[in-house]
Amino acid sequence: MVTAHSALEHSRTTPLPLYILDIGLPDMDGYALARQLRGTPGTQDAVLIALTGYGQSHDRQMALAAGFDHHFVKPIDIAALDRILAAAPRPVAVGEPAVL
Repeated sequence: MVTAHSALEHSRTTPLPLYILDIGLPDMDGYALARQLRGTPGTQDAVLIALTGYGQSHDRQMALAAGFDHHFVKPIDIAALDRILAAAPRPVAVGEPAVL
């Protein structure tokens, strides 16, 4: 199981160009994880995507304030995600290890 803490540890040694993060994580919420990724050399410019069940306007505002670039409510719009993946700083293929 990937946790927020293990994602941070992994990002320190192998930063990725893009992260898809859940907000409701058991060990640290996705907002805190996004803020830490934004403050870490190597991931400060990564594309951060929130994938969550929280879909109210204040949830989106909290995600953007935490440093997320995009906010998706489950179930995800695959076509919209595909466009973001294709436009990433380095195109990211579905299945590539960019999702923690």
